[in-house]
Amino acid sequence: MQSTLRILLAAGTLVAGIAHAQVTVQDAWVRATVPQQKGTGAFMQLRSAKDVRLVSASSPAAPIVEVHEMALQDNVMRMRPVPGLELPAGKTVDLKPGGYHVMLMDLPAQVKAGETVPLTLVFEGKDGQRETVQVQAPVRAVNASAAPAGQHKH
Repeated sequence: MQSTLRILLAAGTLVAGIAHAQVTVQDAWVRATVPQQKGTGAFMQLRSAKDVRLVSASSPAAPIVEVHEMALQDNVMRMRPVPGLELPAGKTVDLKPGGYHVMLMDLPAQVKAGETVPLTLVFEGKDGQRETVQVQAPVRAVNASAAPAGQHKH
């Protein structure tokens, strides 16, 4: 009876964890850097089953990781950090070159094509509940503009 109870509790915990997973990440990748370059971007597609916000990101590859946006301002393309990125329920939000992206800054070492960069993304629902998603983003060549569709789903 004791072992049956433990199995049921473990199964319930697993189901609760699956039910809580609301955000999916697809086609994640990081742009490679050249020697001495101190920053790069991470790009991906985010989709959530309910309204949430991407509120922070981190990585052991960079001491500073922020959510950024590229926007045309006074006929000049400018990059700026944003406090969060809205993910409307059921809609895919693209983080891509020239738009929203995750910026990795003060890189201690070159990020080379073929490597993998671990990212931790934190999402917050309207109820204040937070969800953390771990991503293993492959590094693509410096001149890459997009990830091949359908690869690297997490």
